Parts: sequence; C-alpha cells; structure tokens
Amino acid sequence: MTFEAIHQLPRSEKLKLMEKLWEDLSHPDTEFESPDWHAEELAKTERRLAEGKEQVMDWDAAKKLLRNRER
Repeated sequence: MTFEAIHQLPRSEKLKLMEKLWEDLSHPDTEFESPDWHAEELAKTERRLAEGKEQVMDWDAAKKLLRNRER
C-alpha cells in the first residue's frame, strides 16, 4: 500500500489500519536488533547527564518544545 493510497482512505479506515499496525508492532520481534549507533547515543546522553550537561525533561514539555521548533 502506498502513502497516496493511505492518504485517500477515510479517517475511520486510517484508524483501523493504524490499530492493526500498532497491534503487529507491539509484539516482541526477536529478529529486530537496534543499530549500534543507538547504544552509542544513549551512552553519550548518560555521560552528559552524569556531568550535569544534560537536563531531564517531562515528556509533555519535550513534545511542546519540539512542536514549537517545527513552526
């Protein structure tokens, strides 16, 4: 299914499709492996946090900040 085909679906069908995708993605995938760069970036963030160079932020506040950057 292409993006254009999805775009043409009514909202109710898009929601059904999204629910099916989420259901599929919510099951553990033993074959999925995070790329090495994920672990590297997490380690960098943990280092910055330990050094006091990184702030912990509430998820709602982070979303608001990111949405404001998009404008």
